[in-house]
Amino acid sequence: MTMRPGLAHAALIALLMTPARATDDRAAAFAAWRERREARLREPEGWLALAGLHWLSEGANRVEELPGQFTVRNGRVTLQADPSDGYLLDGRPIAERVLLSDASKRRDRLHVGDRIVQVIERGPALAIRVWDPASPARSAFRGIDTFPYDPLWRIEARWEAYPTPHEVQEPSAAGPPQKAQAPGRVHFQVAGRELSLEPTREDDLLLFVFRDATAPAETYGAGRFLSAELPSQGRVVLDFNRAYNPPCAFTPYATCPLPKPENVLPVRIEAGEKKPTGH
Repeated sequence: MTMRPGLAHAALIALLMTPARATDDRAAAFAAWRERREARLREPEGWLALAGLHWLSEGANRVEELPGQFTVRNGRVTLQADPSDGYLLDGRPIAERVLLSDASKRRDRLHVGDRIVQVIERGPALAIRVWDPASPARSAFRGIDTFPYDPLWRIEARWEAYPTPHEVQEPSAAGPPQKAQAPGRVHFQVAGRELSLEPTREDDLLLFVFRDATAPAETYGAGRFLSAELPSQGRVVLDFNRAYNPPCAFTPYATCPLPKPENVLPVRIEAGEKKPTGH
């Protein structure tokens, strides 16, 4: 069948427009992602609302500005308080309870006044984390500056799976090193240089904790995070436009993993979030 000249011209225009349309769609998706990202930070229980991180010792602990006592025994934390202290769990008053930490499938988040209290586990260490919606960091937040969206920073990397995932120890911004599972490495090029990064497995995603040569002048000095879909046909898409600041860039009360030496890149990744004001 012979295509009429008009139809052939229209088909050619459609073909030529496809890459531009794909780029526009990805740029729009990036803008939507950025909006969701900032909205989550602003939530009453977001990272900007963190107001305390208190490491616990074995035995009885008093936590500054919180009523009651937190007792550590055999890796468990028990709250002992007076009913008048005002602790609520799922809307019901509690005075004594073994608290389920963030390592549990059903973690306990207590409300006391406007604040939220939760036990967190970091390796063998236990701490009390406190959120306060009246946090100054939350009220002062005015958004995050980013590099302009650039489709060239969406890189398809080659995946090298390890024979079996191995446990790694990631340094932490606060508390002990954090254990994680590393399933493999990605290999890619930037400015003609061969590079690689080792991610950890986070549920159904890969998490890359990395630092590049834009830090600390333009991006957060302790590094940034990048999430990616699991490998498909031996490839992993690294969209550095979505590289984002770790929670510790916004609050001193976060326990962020830090980049391992092999995840420090000797090139500039001019994509993603820049460092927050004040850093």
